[in-house]
Amino acid sequence: MDILNTEIQFLPGVGPKRASLLAKELNIITYRDMLYTFPFRYVDRTNIQNIADIVPTMAYVQIKGKVVAKTIAGERRKSRLVITVADATGRLDLVFFQGIKWMNDRARIGDEYIVFGKPSVFGGEINMVHPELESPGAKAATYGSSLTGVYPSTERLKNSGITNKVFTKLMATLLGIVGNGIQENIPEYIVRKSGIIPRREALKSIHFPPGTAELGKASFRLKFEELFLLQLSLLKQRYSRMYEEDGIRMPAVGEAFNKCYNALPFDLTGAQKRVIREIRDDMKSGRQMNRLLQGDVGSGKTLVALMTALIAIGNGYQACIMAPTEVLAQQHFGNLKKYLAPLFPVDWTENEAEGGFGIALLTGSSKAKQRRMIDKGLREGHIKIIVGTHALIEDNVVFRSLGLAVIDEQHRFGVAQRSKLWNKTEGSAPPHVLVMTATPIPRTLAMTLYGDLEVSVIDELPPGRKPVRTIHATETKRAAMYNFIQQQIALGRQVFIVYPLIFESEKMDYANLEKGYEAIVEAFPFPKYRTAIVHGKQSNEEKNRNMKAFVEGRADILVATSVIEVGVDVPNATVMVIESAERFGLSQLHQLRGRVGRGSESSYCILMTDFRISRESKKRIDLMCSTEDGFVLAEEDMKMRGPGDIEGTMQSGMPVDLKIASLGKDGDILEFARKTAREVLSTDPLLQMESNALLLRSLATYRDTPADYSKIS
Repeated sequence: MDILNTEIQFLPGVGPKRASLLAKELNIITYRDMLYTFPFRYVDRTNIQNIADIVPTMAYVQIKGKVVAKTIAGERRKSRLVITVADATGRLDLVFFQGIKWMNDRARIGDEYIVFGKPSVFGGEINMVHPELESPGAKAATYGSSLTGVYPSTERLKNSGITNKVFTKLMATLLGIVGNGIQENIPEYIVRKSGIIPRREALKSIHFPPGTAELGKASFRLKFEELFLLQLSLLKQRYSRMYEEDGIRMPAVGEAFNKCYNALPFDLTGAQKRVIREIRDDMKSGRQMNRLLQGDVGSGKTLVALMTALIAIGNGYQACIMAPTEVLAQQHFGNLKKYLAPLFPVDWTENEAEGGFGIALLTGSSKAKQRRMIDKGLREGHIKIIVGTHALIEDNVVFRSLGLAVIDEQHRFGVAQRSKLWNKTEGSAPPHVLVMTATPIPRTLAMTLYGDLEVSVIDELPPGRKPVRTIHATETKRAAMYNFIQQQIALGRQVFIVYPLIFESEKMDYANLEKGYEAIVEAFPFPKYRTAIVHGKQSNEEKNRNMKAFVEGRADILVATSVIEVGVDVPNATVMVIESAERFGLSQLHQLRGRVGRGSESSYCILMTDFRISRESKKRIDLMCSTEDGFVLAEEDMKMRGPGDIEGTMQSGMPVDLKIASLGKDGDILEFARKTAREVLSTDPLLQMESNALLLRSLATYRDTPADYSKIS
């Protein structure tokens, strides 16, 4: 039995009660969980501060002083112990609300102590609440290390007596018990080639580092281990699938592709051509394509999706394009018809079943008769391209020969929903899959979320697109902003105004949609100005009706929440006003800004904020004003907010709980770990060689084996 699987209650000093607390508060259940709970920072316990030099803004400080006074004040249940210590430069009160008798007996007047704690202020005087006290000769606090780790904690743990000092002592006990039982989980040849220190040494040094150099080596080893096993697990799933699953071979380009390509009224960008070549290589390889297509708003992903669909059609297969909303599905359908109508008879009805280039739209609003015709057309193969919403994955929708599934804004669909597309064809081979997103995903996050799913990026905008001018304005500029909107509407343009909240929140004083709509209608009265409103609390019918009014130009202003972040294409809209812009993350601000600048006219994004905003919010706003590059913004967003928040807008749940590595800060280590994993799998894709037996065992016991997002199911 692996000693690291021992329940934490059996560690001396823990017991059932503390074990229950550690499980609830920090998810520590076994010795392994405890061992892999790492300090989030370190304090140099060799540094002694003068009392006179202490200021309240300091994090943790250490002083050496004699106890000169003790007092117990207050009533019995609200009593406190105040111990006054002094050095040559001044005096400091140490305050205790718990463990009063024990601390009062321990701290003797005239004795000298090392005091470690966080400065605070009460009554205008600096003090320390519940600091640690040690005799100057005691070594127990640091366990031979010059740096003391500060571990994650909660109020419940502290109130129950599991302070950082107690946790550190428990960790020392644990290392004393399991030290020699810590087995290596990476083969020796990889340890040697990678230049990392052994696992046992790393785990000891990460908790009790002899110095900064040793801490750096331990940190690198454990980050590499975590990211290497993660990448190995993801890549191995991909390699296994390549060996186990056949894809539909599509060797031809086909007449439809060539005819459409040659008839385009403009040249594709270099990035679009490169991506189509990458997709083409996948589709003719004989292996199933699983490709993520990233492209900023307006970069031309829809056209790439169409050309990919035409390749499938040219090889005798059908294609489907699934969008998260009816508005976006209708938009795609309209765009596809615009490109195809001059070339083919694209409207499909039951009477035109023979010879028509069938393209149809299926949404929740489709009438029963229409749905029956579409179902029949898909089964018989007359409909070549179907565009739709979730309606496409209903059980009664069956294709004759589905060869390609394109999923737009794929993060809006759950994995279980998307997997239903696998069963939509009569053939045994799964369809090729192209998932598209306009949400820029940082490279390190994409590698972690999607494993070895091939990633294509359209990193240039079509010629003629004008940059969107982004302006930061506070409440003092509101009148000028309203005046500017009036000027734009007078020129025949349209305006988005986005709010972060739907209803009044007592806890937040940010502008909200309810009051905002009233203010806009008052400032832009009907009939001279026409204002529509869209938010998530409306029914789909009401939302679609109001959105359609704006799209068709029957409304000048659309007041909305961020529901319009994805999918609304209104080339005539030239102004995006984002109220309380400090409430939004960078990626969301960028997505909202992408709703304008889609036509040939100059466009503007106005970020309205309170006069006083936090330093972090100011940094986000300044970044928005300085660049339109979505990938630059996504990288910065992840550094500022962490991958969990960013990823939360794309997929439910991170594939693995990273204990020490950071996708925002450890990109170089991730690249190195991924490269090493690729080298291992290139010679032994299923880890069957004796030299990799340890890796196979490590993956088998890898508690956080990540979900495989690189395929649709």
